[in-house]
Parts: sequence; C-alpha cells; structure tokens
Amino acid sequence: MLTCQPNLPNLRRLFIEARTEDEERIVSRKAFYNAVLFMGSIAVFSLIGQRMNATS
Repeated sequence: MLTCQPNLPNLRRLFIEARTEDEERIVSRKAFYNAVLFMGSIAVFSLIGQRMNATS
C-alpha cells in the first residue's frame, strides 16, 4: 500500500526539541491550568444560567 505523506516536519516535535525540559514543563503546566480554568468557567456560567432560568 502506497501512502502519500508530506515531507513537512512534525511542528509539535520541532517546538518540543527547541525548548529545554524545564521550559517544556512550564509550558505544559500553563496549558493544563488554562484548560482547567476554561472548563471551570464554563461550569460556573452554566450553573448561573440554570439558576437564572429556574427563577424566571
């Protein structure tokens, strides 16, 4: 089976290799906290919306 894959480098791998392990750990931790904060804010706004809708 012949597959056609582009000769482009894996961008994620390039960014990982361009950083030290400590820098990668900091970036990864920051991304995790941003994701948790985003999901938490969605949950809070959802609860606020439900309570406002229930009182109407």
